[in-house]
Amino acid sequence: MFSSVRSLGLTGLEGYEVLVECYLSNGLPSFDVVGLPDAAVKEARDRVRAAVKNCGFSFPVSRITLNLAPAGTRKSGTMYDLPILLGILSAAGALRLPGEPAAFLGELSLEGRLRPVPGVLPMALAAAENGIRALYVPAENAAEATLAEGLAVYPVRDVAQLAAHLGGGEPIAPQPPWTPGTQAGPELDYADVKGQSNGKRALEIAAAGGHNVLLIGPPGSGKSMLAKRLPSILPDMTREEALEVTKIHSVLGLLPADAPLITRRPFRSPHHTISTAGLAGGGSVPRPGEISLAHRGVLFLDELPEFRKDTLEILRQPLEDGVVTISRVSGSLSYPSGLMLVCAMNPCKCGWYGDPSGRCTCSQASVDSYLGRISGPLLDRIDIIVEIPALPFADLTVAAPAEPSADIKARVDAARRRQQGRFGADGVRCNAAMGPAELREYCRLDEGASALMKSAFERLRMTARSYDRVLKVARTVADLAGSDQVGAQHVAEAVQYRTFRFGSRDG
Repeated sequence: MFSSVRSLGLTGLEGYEVLVECYLSNGLPSFDVVGLPDAAVKEARDRVRAAVKNCGFSFPVSRITLNLAPAGTRKSGTMYDLPILLGILSAAGALRLPGEPAAFLGELSLEGRLRPVPGVLPMALAAAENGIRALYVPAENAAEATLAEGLAVYPVRDVAQLAAHLGGGEPIAPQPPWTPGTQAGPELDYADVKGQSNGKRALEIAAAGGHNVLLIGPPGSGKSMLAKRLPSILPDMTREEALEVTKIHSVLGLLPADAPLITRRPFRSPHHTISTAGLAGGGSVPRPGEISLAHRGVLFLDELPEFRKDTLEILRQPLEDGVVTISRVSGSLSYPSGLMLVCAMNPCKCGWYGDPSGRCTCSQASVDSYLGRISGPLLDRIDIIVEIPALPFADLTVAAPAEPSADIKARVDAARRRQQGRFGADGVRCNAAMGPAELREYCRLDEGASALMKSAFERLRMTARSYDRVLKVARTVADLAGSDQVGAQHVAEAVQYRTFRFGSRDG
């Protein structure tokens, strides 16, 4: 007796179809699972056997062979519990599978209840692409699965409910498509930040163009306060971007059941003790790290020099390519890393180097050593370096609130609309992502701007990469000013964000 049940698997962030083939034959009772199953899939034998008996069915006394096709792809996870159970019951003639193209996934408890599994969104998207019209998932995953359009999603609580539905008894109502409700405004607002107009301006430019930022200043000057409010002025995510971000969180099982679609740009702030695998991703089965969790959002690294040097150097390739590749013996997986990097640091170990109060106790050698923890190649990938000085008493006692995030966001949105009109729907997303062709076409300098750039290039000893990044920032400054031409004033503002001296080196 033979049956086959369609299911789905996961490789990285992409789903693929899996066919669970079940064959019952004569011989000594056994239960074998083939098709490169991992330990979690092999353990499904015990969960399925208990669930079948506890749901009132008879477990067949036969030689059971289960094949997970394609057999050459390693299968991992517990999502195959339900299709394995259905394959056995169908082959034994105890259950009838639906006639329409349908797929099943879910983890089983020993009593036959379905438990949620991670990665349902990418698997649901793969189901729709493969012509599957009905998808049966655990009830907790149903809202997430409806984000894949073109599917009838059936929320299943337990095996008994599913058996009644398939047997023509009480039907399961399809899950209605999930729609986001009204979200409260951001809790953090730039209206709370006193002073620091230069830092706010730098972050406004960064948000408008998607640029990387480094904030340098003494303790308590407001670096973290400024950075944590950056998401409140970033442009709203498109549905395509929201699905990209949601897939990453879905694979890691980080989605709340009541809000399966992430509609706000992520803000990730890992501690400086994070490992290289925690930042870039890794594991025996490679999983996304903080770099990918910050995709389409912000990765904030506070106390930048306190991070391990090898951990920081991992950032160089993902920042340049927008993707991080993790290679293991079993294969390589690539995860997206289209993020804004925002860093904060003190100018020295005690934190007060250069402060007018003169309270810094560090020697010049100590300052150079501290700043030297940040490598030149990493600094070269940061577009904007801005000093955040300690606030004077007069700024702290101002009673009037500062400019709110909503006003800043309106200017950022206007600048992004200019970029979208310039690049087109299929072009780059923002100025920071411009390539050589876009730089040549959209960042032409007039005579005055060119002379200023030449002087800055020689005086600051820029590299070709930092030269391009200054041009991109100047293009964003022009966009905020509503100018089609990059002028000398725009270049001058962009250059000032490259003038911080890192010890004996130039920024």
